[in-house]
Amino acid sequence: MIRHRRLVIGAWAVVFVVGGLLSTRLSPLLSNQFRVPGTESERARDLLERHFGEVPEGAFTVVFQVPDARNRATRSRLQAVVDRAARTVPTGRPTPLLAAGDHVVYGYIQTRLGLADAKDSTPTVVRAIGTPPGVSHAYVTGAGPIQHDLDPIFSQDLRRGEAIALPIALLVLLAVFGLSVAVTMPFIFAACTITAALGVMYGIAHLASTPTYVTNLIQLIGLGIAIDYSLLVVYRFREELALGRGKEDAIVRTMQTAGRAVVFSGATVAIGLLLLVAMPLPFMRMMGIAGFLIPIVSIAAAVTLQPVLLFYYGHRGTARRRVLPREPVDPERGFWARLARSIMRHPVAYLAIGSSVLVALAVPAVWLALTPGSSYGVPRSPAAIRGFDVLRTAVGPGAVAPVQIVVDAGSPGAARTPAVRAAAGQLVRELEADREVARTFPGRIDATGQYAAVVALERHDYGQPPAQSFARRLRSRLVPAARFPASATVSTGGAAPQGVDFLAQAYSAFPWLIAGVLVLTYLLLARAFRSLVLPLKAVLLNLLSVSAAYGLLVIAFRWGGGHAVLGLYKFPQVEGWIPIFLFAMLFGLSMDYEVFLVSRMREAWDDGADNATAVAIGLERTGRIVSAAALIMVAAFSGFLAGRIVGLQEFGLGLAVAILLDATIVRCLLVPSLMALFGRWNWWLPSRAARLLRVRPSPLEPSGQPTVG
Repeated sequence: MIRHRRLVIGAWAVVFVVGGLLSTRLSPLLSNQFRVPGTESERARDLLERHFGEVPEGAFTVVFQVPDARNRATRSRLQAVVDRAARTVPTGRPTPLLAAGDHVVYGYIQTRLGLADAKDSTPTVVRAIGTPPGVSHAYVTGAGPIQHDLDPIFSQDLRRGEAIALPIALLVLLAVFGLSVAVTMPFIFAACTITAALGVMYGIAHLASTPTYVTNLIQLIGLGIAIDYSLLVVYRFREELALGRGKEDAIVRTMQTAGRAVVFSGATVAIGLLLLVAMPLPFMRMMGIAGFLIPIVSIAAAVTLQPVLLFYYGHRGTARRRVLPREPVDPERGFWARLARSIMRHPVAYLAIGSSVLVALAVPAVWLALTPGSSYGVPRSPAAIRGFDVLRTAVGPGAVAPVQIVVDAGSPGAARTPAVRAAAGQLVRELEADREVARTFPGRIDATGQYAAVVALERHDYGQPPAQSFARRLRSRLVPAARFPASATVSTGGAAPQGVDFLAQAYSAFPWLIAGVLVLTYLLLARAFRSLVLPLKAVLLNLLSVSAAYGLLVIAFRWGGGHAVLGLYKFPQVEGWIPIFLFAMLFGLSMDYEVFLVSRMREAWDDGADNATAVAIGLERTGRIVSAAALIMVAAFSGFLAGRIVGLQEFGLGLAVAILLDATIVRCLLVPSLMALFGRWNWWLPSRAARLLRVRPSPLEPSGQPTVG
């Protein structure tokens, strides 16, 4: 890289410019669409689109507030407005307007548009509806309009999060690096990697529906990773220069040690996120791809751009004036060494204290309740949300996201037979008798006469427990009670059934994701640490810290602790994608510190230190860096807490507290105490395992010292 440094700089400059340009065009392509392939709700959706020309997320719901909703002349005049508006969008088809109470009239513009296209068409429909005479307020709501109105909020929240994270990151970097040009290196690194990842996502978003969250994910997490890796590499480079090495020799040694740790660290992050691609849910797969890009691009930058930047910065660029007092270089006298030796003397006490705290925080995870999503955890000010609230008050949330029941009678014309019509009528009566149903629309029959559709509007939001219970009850009791002929197939879809299918699909695959992450992470760390024991310890501690993060989500959102302290939403459920994605992300991110810490301990052990001294040296050399990196990462994730979307608040809090716990209780207390108890077994790697991992063996010796060389 040093020999070809001009080429490297030029290549990354091109990546930065091209990626930056493409990233500015990414937002219109994003939408939060929860498709669940291979399920009953997806089958109902396909039938509706193919035979009735309806795509649920492509529908526009038009809501008028009027003096008298029963006035036929008013409804006729407003119907003409909706009819004209329908002609302004592709495949637009209006439905008859309905009265909801005394002062609300509403109807739909059905389309075949996907969610992203419906979002883009929202301004056209809003202009066409306007505010007709005699109407106090007119709204256009639905999935597309809500997404359209939330996009600016996502962008504002992202900028607000960056405004919080960047100053904290700068202050921490100044504390660690001092007044030095080296402070700029993490931001150069972050600018290149973030724009590269966003540029790639621009291309991917043309091929598949991509969640709105990916921009927040890439930018804030990309910043945290970039600073983590830069801290470790620059700090080690300074150490090598202080030992009297020349600039190029110092860079080579830095990349052999800290650079190697960065590669293994990035790989552990990438493994968990890559396995999300195997999830049977497009939303999860796209989030996994977006997250996977961050560590992969960061690894590429770490092994290409970073050594070149070190070359150009050199002695002068990394020199500093100290902001904090100099810590002792002698590992016997430093704070982290003293902490390590205290733990070595009383490992059981420290282990008991640290593990008790994590277990206590993990216990509330038993009360973790999941939702596929919600229309409540967002600001209520956007016009589409206000329209939703008006209709929710008058009819129920199901008016915007109804349950759709599609009957395939088996052959053309069969939907008009007495047996099918009688069963459809019985189904409507069952629905009307159910406590959760606010309104039903009897069966429509398609042009072939083979398919019939029944619509039910629920009283609760599609993600709330009563709506989810109704979706299960509909499938298990109400549809069978209608007694459709054996030749007919009934598919239940719409928002609530789709939510049930989403959670069932996601959490049936989740155990396999956990198993895959555990196995691959163990193997990668076994190779990085040249040990069979240390990776097992790391995996078990990570499971405990992730469980504690789940428990804190319950404390903060369900029990209202976050609302009381930080003004977060008080919300009874956690969005279903968050625990899965937290696990995949945290298992990699928290391994950053494990790799940084234990790699340095391994290095000291290989140089002939005993177990206690190796742990002390490792903590002395990396404790300050790990703490600073964790603080910056927590600041980056706390940017999500400044947002106004409940899903992002839950995601940000889970990431921030897990990293904080991992860098303090886990790395400062539990890791050293366990290493004290394991003694020389920490470093054990027999010859047969070493051959499989393709590394040098690390056998146990009677003296406790490894065989060197």
